[in-house]
Amino acid sequence: MPKISSILIANRGEIALRVIRACKELGIRSISVYSDDDSRSIHVKRADETYRLGPPQASESYLRIDKIIEIAKSSGADAIHPGYGFLSENEGFSDECKKNGIIFIGPTARTMELAGDKMKCKEIMKKADVPIAPGSDGVVDDIELAAEIAKEAGYPVMLKSAFGGGGRGIRLVNNEKELRQEFELASNESQAAFGKSALFIEKYLTNIRHIEFQLIRDSSGNGRHLFERECSIQRRHQKLIEMSPSPVVNKERREKVGEIAVRASTALDYLNAGTAEFLADAEGNFYFIEINARLQVEHPITEIVTGKDLVKLQIHVAQGEELPFKQQDLELKGSAIECRINSEDPFYDFAPSVGYVPNCNLPYGPGVRVDTYLYPGCNVSGYYDSLIAKLITYGGDFNEARIRMKNALSEFTIEGINTTIPIHKTIIEESNFINGNISTDYIDKFNIIEKMKHKRDQEYKDKAHAAISGILLQSEFVKKSYLAHRINKNQESMDGGFF
Repeated sequence: MPKISSILIANRGEIALRVIRACKELGIRSISVYSDDDSRSIHVKRADETYRLGPPQASESYLRIDKIIEIAKSSGADAIHPGYGFLSENEGFSDECKKNGIIFIGPTARTMELAGDKMKCKEIMKKADVPIAPGSDGVVDDIELAAEIAKEAGYPVMLKSAFGGGGRGIRLVNNEKELRQEFELASNESQAAFGKSALFIEKYLTNIRHIEFQLIRDSSGNGRHLFERECSIQRRHQKLIEMSPSPVVNKERREKVGEIAVRASTALDYLNAGTAEFLADAEGNFYFIEINARLQVEHPITEIVTGKDLVKLQIHVAQGEELPFKQQDLELKGSAIECRINSEDPFYDFAPSVGYVPNCNLPYGPGVRVDTYLYPGCNVSGYYDSLIAKLITYGGDFNEARIRMKNALSEFTIEGINTTIPIHKTIIEESNFINGNISTDYIDKFNIIEKMKHKRDQEYKDKAHAAISGILLQSEFVKKSYLAHRINKNQESMDGGFF
């Protein structure tokens, strides 16, 4: 397979910038695309070439396979990197790239189809002796059958879209009444988000952790895992904070589950970078839930603790190269934490907050990395995902990484919009987080939203107290100055009387 000399990045924002940087390091020509709402975005300025896709709506720009393929061909792109989101897990896009002689930097269309269909994927995993969570053996499209399966499994259960991702198409139900209420809603949400309404039932495991293993596999069949990431800090199935390593994964368990993850990638004949996701219960049992057939948002923390550039590895694998390391060559060093900074207001149920950003201050220093498209004078669009920055810190151990994150969050200011920084500040100092006592229900279980609001109110009180104290001090100073002035005046009068 010939070397890749030019890559079109079919994405936007910080991930487009991330791929552009990798291209520059490898001496590869980078080609960006943009919607009208992104015409002033920084990924447009940083790429070697750039082309307009269309109107702001994703359906008319970043999701237009025909336009992206046309631009790739006319610009002479050898390959397309899909980033994450948009078309990154669309098997039709991968297939169109292949038909047009363009290298798709990701899995094959067949692998994506299998990974995207959770029921087919689970069936394959069963045959590969990969442990899966208890639940229905296949898609459930009848409410009566769903009620029967749920009763047998025991409530609570999860209704999940067989084609879902990103937390969409998921409902937690605690009894049959809720099941009957939520079944149609979950089906409709799945249809709207993924064009398919198939649902399956999975036993809801309490006090669980969400732990994923980073995978990479080349065209020669060499599969490796780059250790785990703890992703249990979530809100409505959307990740807020990730870390590596997980506080509950020791060396023995890491090797065992990592081998299972690699086995899962082999069963799907996986190519390129991906992630095997697991639920872990309090007893240390791991249950496979899905393969994410793309680069993950949280990939930087794996890069930091392994010293491996995942995007450059993706490119090397896509052009037919074998992985340059064996599993035993990999070593996990130190600890890394990532906070996802979203343009949402956590004080008002995470309502979207978009618009002009007149100024921003990005933190920096030892062990601090910021992946973002923000710059003073930029615009945060309301048409796309709310992720605007990823703040990553590294330390020799978890506590050093955490303290650096605490300090970095205090330095990170974004004017003009509201962001999730306040909830990150609360979590990073919360005792259960510090002690590793976390699970997927952490936010609700420990009343994090209320703690965040209390922290804000206390800060307001402290500022008000400081302001009042300042006024009183200033008043006392003015009073003393006035008295001193009067004394001096009186003294002058008395002095004048002697002459």
